[in-house]
Amino acid sequence: MSSSSTLSPSLRHADFFNPIQRRLFVPRRIFQHKSQCKILRRNFTLKGIVAAGVSVMDSSSTASPIQGRERLPFKPEGYNYWTWRGHRIHYVEQGKGIPIVLIHGFGASAFHWRYNIPELAKKYRVYALDLLGFGWSEKAIIEYDAMVWRDQVADFLKEIVKEPAILVGNSLGGFTALVTAAELPEQVVGVALLNSAGQFGDASGRTSTKSENSILENFLLKPLKEVFQRIVLGFLFWQAKQPARIESVLKSVYINTSNVDDYLVESITKPAADPNAGEVYYRLMTRFMLNQTKYTLDSVLSILSCPLLLLWGDLDPWVGPAKAARIKEFYPNTSLVSLQAGHCPHDEVPELVNGALLNWLSTLKLSASLQAVNM
Repeated sequence: MSSSSTLSPSLRHADFFNPIQRRLFVPRRIFQHKSQCKILRRNFTLKGIVAAGVSVMDSSSTASPIQGRERLPFKPEGYNYWTWRGHRIHYVEQGKGIPIVLIHGFGASAFHWRYNIPELAKKYRVYALDLLGFGWSEKAIIEYDAMVWRDQVADFLKEIVKEPAILVGNSLGGFTALVTAAELPEQVVGVALLNSAGQFGDASGRTSTKSENSILENFLLKPLKEVFQRIVLGFLFWQAKQPARIESVLKSVYINTSNVDDYLVESITKPAADPNAGEVYYRLMTRFMLNQTKYTLDSVLSILSCPLLLLWGDLDPWVGPAKAARIKEFYPNTSLVSLQAGHCPHDEVPELVNGALLNWLSTLKLSASLQAVNM
């Protein structure tokens, strides 16, 4: 969705699982960005509204799972908690064996892996972690940065998992998995991405030449811009609370909408009712990408050293198969499995994702590699 000077009646649909796609909705004739922020904020749109402002719909999380699929029981109180830097972090743990850590996308939670955890836990020790600010983890009022989640996952590996693991991430969780693996090669022995967030750098290598801000911009335009952003985002926050909007957004993300059920809806709406959710949303939408230019896919992949698996929903309306092909071309130690699914293949076609992931894991000869790492 491009910028506009008026609020669109439809407001389009939000991709709460992947905010790193389009720019923040700000009228051009009022605030024309001239710096890198304009480029970076193209990745923020209404795509995050569900995660931050929705209220709880009628609870029906006890609805029966799809026949033949084992599903993680929904627990309104959550599963396990860990204190990280003074913040309460939620995670799920099941199974025994070599550890796998599942990392959700923007606005989702550990419950988004509902059909993956039980199956993977039959052969592996599976963790599903809620990133700070999302799910059942604390809605901390901090300055969010992609490296905050990298540090959170890195410390989770060191303090909770306590041995080398495989990281699996969807959307924002995919990029988090990548930067964590690049930072801690001794802790991560493989990475699987499902329609990952992140962008390749500008091929021209150009950098911003923006001069120092003028007094007028610092003391007048910036405060006005913040006020305007709060008004617009506050309106979107309010819209996101409407039950019809929630269902509409979910169905825009899924190609197979049969899995857009009450369990999924409540797993998103319940944590979003937190009193701090609105402020977290505002900070994510206005400040999150300000310092992200150096964290491009090419810069991260250039230092990655472990095997990479791409489980890609080719029908994703925002992150198409061309991105997966480019990642594979850039990083040769990559296996690619294309799926007829949208942005969240792990929940749309969980049998295919589970099967492909287990097959890939069986080719890694993890027992030998982990033994070598631990010696």
